[in-house]
Amino acid sequence: MIRRHVLAIALLASLSSPVSAETQPRSVDVSASAEIKVVPDVILLDVGVESRHARLDQAKRSNDDNVAQALAFLKRSGVPDKDVQTDFISIEPSYHSGYSLTTPQVYIVRKSIGIKLTRIGELENVLTGLLSSGVQYIHGIEFRTTQLRKHRDAARALAIQAAKEKADAMAAELGVRRGPVLNVSESYAGGWWRSSSRWGGGMSGGQMMQNVMQNSAGGGETGDSETLSVGQISVTASVSTRFAIE
Repeated sequence: MIRRHVLAIALLASLSSPVSAETQPRSVDVSASAEIKVVPDVILLDVGVESRHARLDQAKRSNDDNVAQALAFLKRSGVPDKDVQTDFISIEPSYHSGYSLTTPQVYIVRKSIGIKLTRIGELENVLTGLLSSGVQYIHGIEFRTTQLRKHRDAARALAIQAAKEKADAMAAELGVRRGPVLNVSESYAGGWWRSSSRWGGGMSGGQMMQNVMQNSAGGGETGDSETLSVGQISVTASVSTRFAIE
């Protein structure tokens, strides 16, 4: 009796397996990407002030004076206080390799200032003014858009349309039709562009300005002298989709 039950179960399993396989929908997998070029509307600056002196108090005083000059310039330029922040402070003794390590040869005091610019056309004037007001280094210039979500949505819509067209083309070549979507995933990239260099990186403020001018593409707003263009930044969306085929 038990043996008959085992045989019946085995027979039922063998009959149900082909039916389960037939219920799996036929599908086609495609992926597509879309890129949108956007003129940035926010620029984030990271600038640095460095002072060196044999006496710590003098090095600190000199650094404080230069930072005060830079902050005063930003205020005169109309940059709101909420968009300016000191985000790095360092005091480092430096020792001469040929002398005792117990007595510093010089003290190095460094501060970095983070600045958000929303008036894009003033970028070059602000950089030039900062370098004339106590700032020695431009550590980073980052171009961003405050409408990132909107541009990502637009890029995603284009990528989905491209995926549908690709699936239609593949289905037509196979003599079938594209059916409903079974699965979809998405990913994003871009939305900013950055040029950067940190302390000791060998790039002064003037070199950084030249680097940005060489790497920025045309098409954006420019300063009054029209020698520095903020260009455009890319926002990219990619989708991977699975469509049923009929």
